[in-house]
Amino acid sequence: MSDPITSVIQVQQAQQTQATDQTTAVNSKTSGSKPQQALADTVTISSAAKAILQEVQENHAQTVQEANGGDSQARRVLAKEAAAAIAPKG
Repeated sequence: MSDPITSVIQVQQAQQTQATDQTTAVNSKTSGSKPQQALADTVTISSAAKAILQEVQENHAQTVQEANGGDSQARRVLAKEAAAAIAPKG
């Protein structure tokens, strides 16, 4: 099973690489002594990706606060962290 956070990051990196490649290709085709105009790309991030990013970036105290406020996802995260801390390593 793939990690959804890793998948989102890999997709974003692939999009950035593709945009860079396209910009490089356009710049290499342009010739002459005329000054080149800067290219501007618009990138939109889905609300699901924004939510995942926010969850990844929040610290433990925020997760605890959300769990105490009734957030079931935060409770699951805390349960997984507690289980990982108890489980023997090796």
